[in-house]
Amino acid sequence: MRGESHAAACVALTIAGSDPSGGAGLQADLKTFQQHGVYGASVVTLLTVQNTVAVREVRVLEPAFVLAQLEAVLADVPPAAAKTGALGSAAVIEAVARQATRFQFPLVVDPVMVSKHGDALMDAGAAEALRDRLLPCAFLVTPNIHEASALTGMVIDGPGAMIEAARTIARMGPRHVLIKGGGLAGEAADLLWSEGQPVWLTGPRVASTSTHGTGCVFSAAITARLAGGEGLPDAARSAKGFVTRAIAAAPGIGHGRGPINLLVPPDEP
Repeated sequence: MRGESHAAACVALTIAGSDPSGGAGLQADLKTFQQHGVYGASVVTLLTVQNTVAVREVRVLEPAFVLAQLEAVLADVPPAAAKTGALGSAAVIEAVARQATRFQFPLVVDPVMVSKHGDALMDAGAAEALRDRLLPCAFLVTPNIHEASALTGMVIDGPGAMIEAARTIARMGPRHVLIKGGGLAGEAADLLWSEGQPVWLTGPRVASTSTHGTGCVFSAAITARLAGGEGLPDAARSAKGFVTRAIAAAPGIGHGRGPINLLVPPDEP
């Protein structure tokens, strides 16, 4: 009720696509925000027809409608941090980027280009807009190996190449870069490039086919922790631990690449 005294809720915002099966996209982001104790707001950018087996259809919303959602949230429920996921088109990316130039809070950009099923969620024009318009607005960008390769044109086949790719992406404008190394063999090592220095985030590799939405959850967990005032290196390390535990405890839902368990504790018990 208005007029009553309440502690201000910590708000995190996701600007992303919808996954009706609930394992990725804004649904996974909101679940992750909730599990980390922050209030989640969302702006829908695209709709998908998908489940754990396949993506059957993608419909990108009109940029003006995406922008109207974003303006409504910013005017009434201002976030302490925000993230982007699948944006779908160059026009949507440019609309979001125009607003992002005025953000007074950290923006985490998860450059979602391809789904876990291998379906394209962004065309070449959109990838160019993301690189040229949105990355300069980012506090942090979190590409996986394939996305980092697409952004840089590099073959990334080991730690040295990850460092060079991170350095190259940093020159595109984001303040920090986190390249997820799960696509490489060996230990699950991610690289945080921060203030011109590499910080390695390591953890055990969990053998599982239940990895749907891991990239979304990783970036959402970082966003939630940034919204709560945590510093980036600690937020990234804790988010990685959360994702690792969530994969290990995957509930076995669906007949394909299943979701991870977003009910695990946000921190080590």
